[in-house]
Amino acid sequence: MNRRQRQKMIPSTWIIAIKQTQARKYYALYAIDWKRGARLSWEGWNSLADLLKFHIPIKRKTGGTKTTSQPAAKIAKKALYLHLDETQFGELEQLFYQPFSKKQWRSFIDVHSNNHM
Repeated sequence: MNRRQRQKMIPSTWIIAIKQTQARKYYALYAIDWKRGARLSWEGWNSLADLLKFHIPIKRKTGGTKTTSQPAAKIAKKALYLHLDETQFGELEQLFYQPFSKKQWRSFIDVHSNNHM
């Protein structure tokens, strides 16, 4: 891969984090590219229906030049669903902003992914 190709992100894992507060649910979408150690997030939905309508810009392949958008509804089929309380969601946000560590991400996902939808 050349330098330009290494800078692209191609997500291999999608996570839909659902934070339950006392009043309502809060949804966030995370994308992780394990090969390049990259991650992206889209946050701010109070409704799963609104999240599923959102179009996510993604790369088709590493060598490609085109960026397309895909509705989150397609991604939701293969996403991991993490049902988190406020403390766990805070841990996820801290993990997101730390330097990338596969071991920390995988252990967090393993601990919290037993709550599939």
